[in-house]
Amino acid sequence: MYTHLKIIEGNTMTDDYFGSCLCGTVKFEIQGDFESFYLCHCQHCQKDTGSAHAANLFSQSAKLTWLSGADAVTSFTLAGTRHNKSFCKLCGSALPSTQLADLLVVPAGCLDTTISMSPTAHIFSSSKAAWEAELDEVPEFEGLPTSTTIS
Repeated sequence: MYTHLKIIEGNTMTDDYFGSCLCGTVKFEIQGDFESFYLCHCQHCQKDTGSAHAANLFSQSAKLTWLSGADAVTSFTLAGTRHNKSFCKLCGSALPSTQLADLLVVPAGCLDTTISMSPTAHIFSSSKAAWEAELDEVPEFEGLPTSTTIS
């Protein structure tokens, strides 16, 4: 697993992040800082993550370099919207997207390095999934629950 690195360029330090897809075909590096980290609850993000929200980091200055598997990266843009998703065409994992001009969007879960940034905000909260309201009261397990722990 990669660690979070600081790369010294001249007299400034920039962040260096590494990530990959689930099957390991696609690997990438990001040099630079993220300006924001949004948890998006819009219906488009719910559909393309299959979950309550997307967790995306945004940067206008960071540089993305594909280290391997660039030919396995594909993108989808929902017609009539700015909603875009890049993903591995072999395993379907979400990957960084550069489809919006001058904006790098990185799904937080595809990073192999630790990010120290906390989410900036929840956005499109009016579209939150109804089942998300009581999540703090749902039991937690460190791994897959067994038949004796499910009730």
